[in-house]
Amino acid sequence: MPVVIVTDSTASLPPEVAAERGVLVVPLQVVIGATVYDEGADGATPELVAAALKEWKPVSTSRPGPAALLEVYEQAARDGATEIVSIHLSGQMSGTFESAQLAARDASIRVLPVDTRQVGVATGYAVLAAADVLDAGGDAAAAAAAARARAAASASLFYVDTLEYLRRGGRIGKAAALLGGALSVKPLLQIEDGVVASLERVRTSARALARLEELAVQAAGEAAVDACVAHLANPERAGQLAERLARRLEGNLDGREVWCGELGAVLGAHVGPGMIAVCVAPRL
Repeated sequence: MPVVIVTDSTASLPPEVAAERGVLVVPLQVVIGATVYDEGADGATPELVAAALKEWKPVSTSRPGPAALLEVYEQAARDGATEIVSIHLSGQMSGTFESAQLAARDASIRVLPVDTRQVGVATGYAVLAAADVLDAGGDAAAAAAAARARAAASASLFYVDTLEYLRRGGRIGKAAALLGGALSVKPLLQIEDGVVASLERVRTSARALARLEELAVQAAGEAAVDACVAHLANPERAGQLAERLARRLEGNLDGREVWCGELGAVLGAHVGPGMIAVCVAPRL
């Protein structure tokens, strides 16, 4: 394995997919009250975070430090890696990419940190694009370029029941100025240039989901895409949206399914229960 891909748990790669593609996943952490959990099935789960938020318990998140990433890099080197492509969520939203940069300076092998300027499954799709390049015989630089290109081409759209959780976490970004204190509005948001930005405001959740569907179809255009619907404590509506998108994007998907599942615990901590997101990622 001359080139290895490292990513973080917010990329939402199923463990079996990460193992199959040879991707090493570093967990971020969720702090509930005074207890610290690694994100993952044996630690912080979406269900645990959603329950804590509904009970208004203190919930925060923490990046992996440079030392944690350096240990992953060095273990990969001991296992035979000669180069690493380290692909992470937006550096505007988390310090994880900065940790990767700092760890790369001390690594015994070359490490190429990649800031996808995306979050969630969009980062995961970028990781898979890099893995495809390596499987086809490409080098580390080409894999990093593919990850950046797919992330830049991807659309990450989401609806939240309230902006309160994003406001409390300081992650509203441009949406704060556009929506102000109108926390009762049902906002449609997007990831734009690495931060959360306002897309539209609507008055009902039904209208919000209808617009998510339309915007996802527009984002796909005529391209071959992968698509997913993620949610936090909103499975029924997310499943319905995924079914509608599967029908409307049938010609874009080339037989692939619209994946539907729970949002990761770390991202869920910042958006709150009821959130539904759609990611549309063109295949390069």
